[in-house]
Amino acid sequence: MADDKSNAAAYWKANLRLITGCLIVWALVSYGFAILLRPLLAGIPVGGTDLGFWFAQQGSILTFIGLIFFYAWKMNRLDKQFGLEE
Repeated sequence: MADDKSNAAAYWKANLRLITGCLIVWALVSYGFAILLRPLLAGIPVGGTDLGFWFAQQGSILTFIGLIFFYAWKMNRLDKQFGLEE
């Protein structure tokens, strides 16, 4: 019983670490690059516009979609590691 609780605690800790990492990347890209760093990125051209505008309009959305696939991939690996795969 104690082993199950420690296994569940380790699984939850790894899950929270993964969620926290994904949220940090998402916040950095959507808030940091698109709003705070926009003046610094304004001089870098990407697709006919500047990189700051691109991150605000396209980059944050594409990063979010990438994070969804990354999270699913990592959770599948985590599930296999803890013997919880489907």
